[in-house]
Amino acid sequence: MPTIVIIGILVAAFIFFANIYADVLWFNQTGYAEVFWTELLTKVIVFVIAFVVMAGAIWASLQVAFKSRPVYAPDLQAPDNISRYQAQLEPIRRLLMWGIPLVIGAFAATAVASQWKTVLLFIHQVPFGEVDPQFHKDLSFYMNSMPFYGLLVGYLISVVLIAGIAGLLTHYLYGGIRIQERGGVTISRPARLHVSIAAALFLVLQGANFWLDRYNTLENQGGRVAGALYTDVHAVIPTKTILVVAALIVAVLFVVGAIMGRWKLPLVGTAMLVVTALVAGGIYPMLVQQFQVVPSEKTLEKPYIQNNIDMTRKAYGLDHVEASPYNATVDTAKNALAKDKATTTNIRLLDPDLVSDSFAQLQQFRTYYKFAPTLNVDRYTVDGKTEDTVIAVREVNVDPTDSWVNQHVTYTHGYGVVAAYGSKVAAGGRPDFMLQGIPTEGVLGSDATYEPRIYFGEFSPQYSVVGGPEGWSPRELDRPSDKSGEGDAKTTFEGNGGPQVGNFFNRLVYSLKFSSTDLLLSDAINNESQILYDRGPKERVEKVAPYLTVDSNTYPAIVDGRVKWIVDAYTTNDSFPYSTAQQLDTAVRDSLTGENRTNALSGKVNYIRNSVKATVDAYDGSVDLYAWEPDEPLLQAWQKVFPATVKPMSEMSGELMSHVRYPEDLFKVQRTLLGEYHVTDPDDFYESNDAWVVPNDPTKSQTPVPQPPYYLSLRMPKQESETFSLTSTFIPKTSSGSQQRNVLYGFLSAEADAGNKAGVKADGYGTLRLLELPRSTVVPGPGQAQQNFDSNTTVSTQLNLLRSGASKVINGNLLSLPVGGGILYVQPVYVQSTGETSYPTLRKVLVSFGNKVGFADTLAEALDQLFDGSSGAETNEGDAGKTSDKPGSTAPASAEQELKEALAAADAAIKAGQEALAKGDFATYGNEQKKLSDALDKALGAESEISGDPAQGKDTSSDSPVPGQDGSAPADNSNG
Repeated sequence: MPTIVIIGILVAAFIFFANIYADVLWFNQTGYAEVFWTELLTKVIVFVIAFVVMAGAIWASLQVAFKSRPVYAPDLQAPDNISRYQAQLEPIRRLLMWGIPLVIGAFAATAVASQWKTVLLFIHQVPFGEVDPQFHKDLSFYMNSMPFYGLLVGYLISVVLIAGIAGLLTHYLYGGIRIQERGGVTISRPARLHVSIAAALFLVLQGANFWLDRYNTLENQGGRVAGALYTDVHAVIPTKTILVVAALIVAVLFVVGAIMGRWKLPLVGTAMLVVTALVAGGIYPMLVQQFQVVPSEKTLEKPYIQNNIDMTRKAYGLDHVEASPYNATVDTAKNALAKDKATTTNIRLLDPDLVSDSFAQLQQFRTYYKFAPTLNVDRYTVDGKTEDTVIAVREVNVDPTDSWVNQHVTYTHGYGVVAAYGSKVAAGGRPDFMLQGIPTEGVLGSDATYEPRIYFGEFSPQYSVVGGPEGWSPRELDRPSDKSGEGDAKTTFEGNGGPQVGNFFNRLVYSLKFSSTDLLLSDAINNESQILYDRGPKERVEKVAPYLTVDSNTYPAIVDGRVKWIVDAYTTNDSFPYSTAQQLDTAVRDSLTGENRTNALSGKVNYIRNSVKATVDAYDGSVDLYAWEPDEPLLQAWQKVFPATVKPMSEMSGELMSHVRYPEDLFKVQRTLLGEYHVTDPDDFYESNDAWVVPNDPTKSQTPVPQPPYYLSLRMPKQESETFSLTSTFIPKTSSGSQQRNVLYGFLSAEADAGNKAGVKADGYGTLRLLELPRSTVVPGPGQAQQNFDSNTTVSTQLNLLRSGASKVINGNLLSLPVGGGILYVQPVYVQSTGETSYPTLRKVLVSFGNKVGFADTLAEALDQLFDGSSGAETNEGDAGKTSDKPGSTAPASAEQELKEALAAADAAIKAGQEALAKGDFATYGNEQKKLSDALDKALGAESEISGDPAQGKDTSSDSPVPGQDGSAPADNSNG
């Protein structure tokens, strides 16, 4: 048995060591060993200190109680249960005297060690240079010092309580405290002194707690607004001071009572402290609130509401919002958009939430590739013009039921970037690709201009074994061959992307880590093999920078010849005085996160800054952190902790700067708060008569969740030129149970373009511009605009025709644009036919201005309908709908024209038939019904030709730009 126990302990110890050693290898390879060792060393030091304090206090308390036990002559006539307990405990007394402190100390120290970030921030804190409005202390006191003081005092209170209870039980077991039936309680002098000292220490620490509670009132979230309000300032804070003094006095009384041998004085003092705590800490503040504040709340709370407004706006970066009135009109006029070329030429028609299936059908080529369900929006310069771009990477898609070799050795990486113009489509409503195919080619470059292999991405396998010596036969499936009749090409990873697993010991370590004997025994591993794991961009940044909160959405960009994942990261805190806290998972939730297409953040914060921009190389996984807000005090504190991990912004290349954008999650948190905190007058804020909310996404009526913000290039009123921006809208907030008024009250944009100068942030980047619409003019909100679309007779008739033949009509994202002196809504309409290989294609464009609706095949036509025959707008559609010579854009213009004519004929037949039916002319009605049927048949034929649905007689795989590829799985189906 001892041998078995020892072997079990050694195995457990080796497994523990293996996990630590694997982390050491990973951090050494990534270049962030400093993070690992600093975190580990801090945890160890904190653990040791906390362990020694807790275990030492308990051990000392037990020893003192045992050694000071009284000796009584045995009373043989009276049964003594305590004596029996002593007899039973005596054989294991020494084990308990040492074991209890060690076990309790280890558990308590583990909990404290998990707060290592609190300890490091306290030690390395950097002043904010600003003070709070109540105590006039630097903000770092609340954000860095108070959490540490709270942790320290709370832990010491638990130490005193546990040690005191341990000593009390020991005194009882060994006769220092005796409970007699007639004589009451008898306490020996050592026991009395022991209990009194423990009680005095507890009261001193409780006094420290009362003192800290005074400052904690500034972080209170339970009042009408966050922070210390009138009752807190005039009742709670003064009474906490009184309780501090009272606790210290009673602590002294306990010591005096123990020395004098009298309990009456400390017991009376304790009773008075309890009464004081109830009256001063509870009843008095309640009376002040009820009888002084409530009757005059608006007046008395005014300065504290102002504190909350100012500090909340400061904490969330809302103190520099450029708010301006926007006297939006709802009337249309000819050429109203003539002055808005900067915006209308960039109106995005491609919905990144819908076109993933289009990308997959046209650009996936193999079943071992996949695209993200929601694509990203970025911008690229083409022929001197910046184009909004919908972009994705072709990631590897591994079958989890396949063999170990295929999962971890063969299918190791994806291949290539696919990008399409955001503001125009190709013939047939398909994406107009800027970069496509395998090998990739297009206006953005080719395989010769960037490294296309994607080893690190959002859907990468758990781990892959890659690499090999010179002359090694390649085993990693690379891409379909570019030569007809040849098999898929293979490659060998040549970067430095993961720890080495060429030696037996490292293979053993990772076999234990991933619970895989194949990893230990496979002949696919050689002396130069590397193991790639923790491959998600967000996951890698979180691991090398555990002090940052990472944005839920990462996006790829071609930067300096590499595919880089760009990751936004935040420094956050929940102790900013007078700031309203936000639950991140609620604040960032919208119609995309609500459907789990991206992972929402979690946790509560009341301070946030986008302090760091990070990149993750898609080929070798290298992580670079850049100080985006170098003067931010929390980031400066962490840079003192990890001085070599965050690079200065000056090292960011111009091309990287050109793809940095304003982060989505920060914008969502800001817009949520701005619904209330656009009001800066405390009286108006108190009345809450102008509160706003983000409207629900009208395209997701089944699940009422907020509309997501949209990236697009536009020119805001008073802006000199268009900029890449992130936008959102506001409608009035209604009380519970009231009907929602879906009229527009506000339009918010964040300038998301950082410029293209190396290491220099554009002056306008991050500027929040808020347009406040007049309350006297009823400007439809997004929900009302969608209702106008859905209720329009012409629109509904034509959409019903498009739905014929089991085709599905899908509403794209509803964009809101401040143009033409009002608000223009634009919504692309997609149609997806039946068939396994079908995908959405852009068929129509809906627009509205005021209550007028336009609906046509192109944006330009729809706008002309809306603005009395001529909008004056310039769009970027070009020759959309015409025959294109680009691969993947082969639908003939004749089919487009045929579909248009057929729909027009069907519409005319419906109207004529209804008129005939109203007159009772059934013969004419029958003829019109036949015309309608013929027109529908023609429309379906044209639509199937355009969409290229194989179920309708045409195989979309013929559009593949790769010669000899049919879009099917590999012939050997080796990936299952």
